[in-house]
Amino acid sequence: MRHSEHGPAIQRLRCGLAMLALVAVACMGWPGDAAAHVAGEAGGFLSGLQHPIAGPDHLLAMLAVGIWGAQIGGRSVWSLPITFPLVMALGGVLGMQGVPVGPVEIAIALSVIVLGLAILAAWRAPESIALVIVGAFAIYHGWAHGAELPTAVDPVAYGFGFVVATGAIHILGIAFGLLLGRLVDGWVSRIAGGLIGGMGVWFLVGA
Repeated sequence: MRHSEHGPAIQRLRCGLAMLALVAVACMGWPGDAAAHVAGEAGGFLSGLQHPIAGPDHLLAMLAVGIWGAQIGGRSVWSLPITFPLVMALGGVLGMQGVPVGPVEIAIALSVIVLGLAILAAWRAPESIALVIVGAFAIYHGWAHGAELPTAVDPVAYGFGFVVATGAIHILGIAFGLLLGRLVDGWVSRIAGGLIGGMGVWFLVGA
């Protein structure tokens, strides 16, 4: 084990991060304006493809899932990026049906913060815990996409487009984590996580 993984400050940060993740998931159940993230009328495949890329909150969260999975290693390299779009599809159905899920904007901002801090802390969470965190946030990202589907010119093509974009962003995050993120004793990933978490705070203020 690397010495950098045993510092008391890092251990305290990881414990705090675990508590923050629990609080974030709990807060996402609070009543709020769930329609704030809906950007209006959507189009077809290209619109769905562009939506996760054009939305920096979606983009950073999906990148973070890939980077965190690569950082944890083992099965998490693929289980986290596979779980996110699968659960996101469920969230999309809830969004299409208009099922209230709480404050979507706040939940998405919290996802960027928690995932970014997880990477910064190099938190190698047990796979089950990581999957719960990723899955909980995926519901809200999916809801934001799904709420636009009923107004899409071609909802099926739109949905396929954002699933393809999501997969591509995850792959990019995994590639970064495996090829670049492990440089300098893993600090390349950790610095990227800090930047992602900082952006999440900015999104939260805006929400």
